[in-house]
Amino acid sequence: MQTALIIGASRGIGREFVKQLLAAKWTVHATARTDADLSELKKSGAHPLRFDATEVGSADSLGSNLAASALDLVVYVAGTFGMESGASSAPATSTFDQVMHTNVLGAMQTIPLMAPRVEAAAGKFLFITSGMGSIAEAQSSMGWVYRASKAALNMAVHSASFDYPKATFVAMNPGWVKTDMGGPGAPTSVTASVAGMLKVASQLTLKDSGSFHSYDGKKWPW
Repeated sequence: MQTALIIGASRGIGREFVKQLLAAKWTVHATARTDADLSELKKSGAHPLRFDATEVGSADSLGSNLAASALDLVVYVAGTFGMESGASSAPATSTFDQVMHTNVLGAMQTIPLMAPRVEAAAGKFLFITSGMGSIAEAQSSMGWVYRASKAALNMAVHSASFDYPKATFVAMNPGWVKTDMGGPGAPTSVTASVAGMLKVASQLTLKDSGSFHSYDGKKWPW
């Protein structure tokens, strides 16, 4: 039986990863921040683990509490948007810190802990980024703190791939998805987005490590 860890599984894309992987008979470890969300994950059949990307030491606790020694799939989903305004408004330090800690530092803290376990299974390490993190595709500054955080995450994923040659590291664009963050006007359902990402992940090989892909199978520009 294959084993996965979903980091940031309390709702939206993360919860859907848990749902679809459990349906496919995977063993699924999943993180959340609150007791209520951890309880819901346990009821779903997942193995719940507490993790908060904004808390110092949370990643270390996650590593020590995870029983699995090898992980076929790890997905870092945890993320926050922050301010919607663009470059006409300077971000508050608290907003900047929250977005960067959640979207970038949290991921970077989990990599040294989880990547060896992914290598042990010759597995995949996916990081949910965004088309808004593509410098080549940018056409406005709207949400510029979020944009900067996802561009930074992309660099973290690409550069880390060199240190873990037996794992496949990929930045994954989920599309514009109908979640609390994406809003009701988004064109892609969370079910279709996650199904697409899992399909892409199943086709990835080591030669794809360090690349940027979209849920619909397209390679995305940096």
